Amino acid sequence: MSEKIYSINGPVVKLKEAKAFQMMEMVYVGNRRLIGEVIGVTEEETTVQVYEGTTGLKAGEPVIPTGAPLSATLGPGILTNIFDGIQRPLKHLEAESGAFLADGVEIFPLDKERVFDVTITISEGATVSPGMIYATCPETSLITHRCMIPAGVKGVVAEVMPSGKYRVNDTVAKIRKKDGSLVPLTLCQKWPVRTPRPSAHRIGIERPLVTGQRVIDTLFPIAKGGAAAIPGGFGAGKTMTQHQLAKWCDADIIVYIGCGERGNEMTQVLEEFSELIDPKSGKPLTERTVLIANTSNMPVAAREASIYTGITLAEYYRDMGYHVAIMADSTSRWAEALREISGRLEEMPAEEGFPAYLPSRLSEFYERAGCVETLAGGEGSVTIIGAVSPQGADFSEPVTQNTKRFVRCFLALDKSLAYARHYPAINWTTSYSEYLDDLSLWYAKEVANDFFPLRRKLAALLSEESRLMEIVKLVGADVLPDDQKLIIETARVIRLGFLQQNAFHAEDTFVPLKKQYEMMKTILYLYDKGTKLIARGVPISKILATGLFDKLVRIKYDIPNDQFSRLEEYRKEIDTLLSF
Repeated sequence: MSEKIYSINGPVVKLKEAKAFQMMEMVYVGNRRLIGEVIGVTEEETTVQVYEGTTGLKAGEPVIPTGAPLSATLGPGILTNIFDGIQRPLKHLEAESGAFLADGVEIFPLDKERVFDVTITISEGATVSPGMIYATCPETSLITHRCMIPAGVKGVVAEVMPSGKYRVNDTVAKIRKKDGSLVPLTLCQKWPVRTPRPSAHRIGIERPLVTGQRVIDTLFPIAKGGAAAIPGGFGAGKTMTQHQLAKWCDADIIVYIGCGERGNEMTQVLEEFSELIDPKSGKPLTERTVLIANTSNMPVAAREASIYTGITLAEYYRDMGYHVAIMADSTSRWAEALREISGRLEEMPAEEGFPAYLPSRLSEFYERAGCVETLAGGEGSVTIIGAVSPQGADFSEPVTQNTKRFVRCFLALDKSLAYARHYPAINWTTSYSEYLDDLSLWYAKEVANDFFPLRRKLAALLSEESRLMEIVKLVGADVLPDDQKLIIETARVIRLGFLQQNAFHAEDTFVPLKKQYEMMKTILYLYDKGTKLIARGVPISKILATGLFDKLVRIKYDIPNDQFSRLEEYRKEIDTLLSF
């Protein structure tokens, strides 16, 4: 049964007195069978948003219901792939339609012909329930794919195929439900993208997502299973920061969502990711990465769907027991897609034209982060790191302000730092992390008992320097007493030698937590020594003349990551040179 199109307004299509549709149902629109989703149902009309270009679509063309919501296909073959916002594989789309992607091309998201070496883990007669693992196969050389019993399937295994070579749509087992019906199990399943996947229960956040970036791991840690925002104006380094996190963070799997970004920037991402080598395994990074590319010239409605597609894929791997990190770049473009569709729907606008439901949509996304016990009894997590692109770097605009309500780590990028070649360009005075209390026990146990006390002292020195620099701008540095000059000199060492990091230097691109601790400890040791000498009347010029401050700026390059114990020698040298 099909209904006819009554009006077309960009990606929004309306049908008069159509009774055949349900809210959030996926539909096929027009003769080209464009993919759409029902977003409004009244007695008089039905509203559909179309996820493909509507150019050439005419009134009177049919709209066909599918009876199912917009869903992602989940199974082996997701990793290493590049999808668009509605999970169509771009490489296969290019093979079908060329470099300029055609509309209405229906392609199965996974490779139907690829053969996997499957090990069946259930036996005939066993009782199974949703979330249990019934088959495994090596998806890549780094990740083992674990096929799980779909939601709503509970019963006894009636038939099992032997372990061997199978494709994603091959039946490997059959389950007999209580009503006697048989449910075939293939290697893949579908899941509605707007519905969070279930878990046994949530686990408290206790561990950090270790990134190897000192300004993050030491000052503003992100929790594994937490949510973080990286806001910044044009050119502040949002994408570069996310690249570093994707390459070096200790997540098992990376989901990178390019949501509404420029085409040339997304091309650069795709090219760079294909060349990156995973530092942990020495294999290509793509073997544990899935990319969702939805550039700014692609249909605007698909941009809105890409965020949900990405988080669904992440939850699927979380349910297998993996720790997943999502890089969403950027949620501002996603919010702009909401605004455009809302405008075409003639909804009452809220602040700056964004829809009134912007906060609830943001919360829906960020609340799907978390650390959980899976239905299979394992542990997995989804960590969301979303970039925000406020116009004119104005952090008071609605997307940034509403994002702050739902994330607990805010890594504010500063354009002036980026232009000064200070990377990561995270401003230490406007950034914050609310995970410090949750992670303190882990840091004390795994790194050092005094890690957080030293971190508080480091942050206090940076805060005091900001206050003193306001005075320096007015009256100059010469009028400051020596103890305050020491704070400014120590803060300079912290900024240049600790917070600033070189992504192209072998020893500085990733720094283990133990070395971060030893570096912080050495810098603060010099400050404490200097404070005591100044209290005894030693002029700061004499302390600076030792060259120790400049030497500590260079320790990030001079001390290899596997020889951080050598920093003890630096502390002995400080004792020697400051023995006035």
